Amino acid sequence: MKDPRFAEHLAAFVDVVRGGSFSAAARRRGMTPSAIVRQIDAMEHGLGVTLLVRSTRALTPTDAGRHLFERGQRLLDDLTDIHAEIAAFDGAVEGILRLACFPTFGKRYVIPVLEELMIAHPGLAVELDLTERMADPVLDRLDGVIRIGDLADSTLIATRLAETARLLVASPSYLATHGMPERAADLTVHRLLDKLHGGDLLGWADVLGGPGADGAACAFRSDDFEALRLAALGHMGVGFLPAWVVWADVRAGTLVRLSCDGEPWNARRAGIHLLRALPRPSPRLKLFTDALRTHIGSPPLWESWTSQHADGRRENGGR
Repeated sequence: MKDPRFAEHLAAFVDVVRGGSFSAAARRRGMTPSAIVRQIDAMEHGLGVTLLVRSTRALTPTDAGRHLFERGQRLLDDLTDIHAEIAAFDGAVEGILRLACFPTFGKRYVIPVLEELMIAHPGLAVELDLTERMADPVLDRLDGVIRIGDLADSTLIATRLAETARLLVASPSYLATHGMPERAADLTVHRLLDKLHGGDLLGWADVLGGPGADGAACAFRSDDFEALRLAALGHMGVGFLPAWVVWADVRAGTLVRLSCDGEPWNARRAGIHLLRALPRPSPRLKLFTDALRTHIGSPPLWESWTSQHADGRRENGGR
């Protein structure tokens, strides 16, 4: 290799393409934009090709630039993993851990785990994408993605973290005004809370036996679990939410669990999985996975409590 600083310049180039500007790459690398420009200029001069078409509005990779970016980011990721694997021999875990999950799950369960890990491993950095969309470990270049529910067939490797029931819930005030539904069929005259966008994402069809909440009076929709929880607490209607979202509210009595028809939809619990693309997890991802499992518990706290609560309700005739 003629240029001894090629790897350094390659890392800068990859950051420029990812960030879409010299300024974004400079902020990420703690440098000035002019210093990044000089590195890219030196790289283009050394290779003898133009990598970026520069205009006042945007930076666009050339064919050579796109090829270098695709190959280069994989090489840099491999170098980062090699460094982390060797460093792990003395118990240290370093580098960037890139994750994605639902916002509510991330705030409640992932961030507390990351807090402890980053204290124990100062060389660990984290990029956490809190999103409702179906993030992809390959396309989004993530170490791991936490998904909840049924998994589609894919080449991704799934590690089961826990399982969760789905609970029908409403506030005592709402039930005092609108009445207590005894059967799932009674819900068709109630105000329901549902997910925004897409099909029947919460699985209302499993309760109503029909087209989902669209077949009833849907009073509130949101793409966020926490917003739906707050809507239920705000007496806006009946929610159908994962136990990990509302179990503490049911335990506190601020939400009431509605065990209509014996909850047949909970005969099979929904799984919570961590998906990865690589056959062998990096030391960072393995450390995080083990810590998250420990934090959630086995059985998870919400499953242990909700199962006992459901058994008690059945013994008392569902009241």
